Amino acid sequence: MEFYELSEFEKDLKQLLKKYRTLKDDLEVVKSILIKKPDDRPPFSFRIDNLGIKTCVVKVKKIACKALKGSGVNSGLRLIYAYIKEEHAIILIEIYHKNDKEMEDRKRITDNFS
Repeated sequence: MEFYELSEFEKDLKQLLKKYRTLKDDLEVVKSILIKKPDDRPPFSFRIDNLGIKTCVVKVKKIACKALKGSGVNSGLRLIYAYIKEEHAIILIEIYHKNDKEMEDRKRITDNFS
């Protein structure tokens, strides 16, 4: 499985790393899980529909973050990625904390995958 990041994702990550220093390591754990099971897996993740695109876009709701002590998988961090089955690739689109944003940036998704 190949992983790619949108430039906007890199900016999101850089900003969040200032608050959550373990996030880079925490993302590696998430990636190791995605290598084995890249599709959506409720209640931890689900597919985002109604975007008008063919690409499978998944929102991960339960990410364990060591920097958020006591939160475990209920840390509040959200990860949005596109799974392109034919190319065996995952493109990381967006990462944010649920207290900072209400929901994913759908314009970012459709601009990059339509």
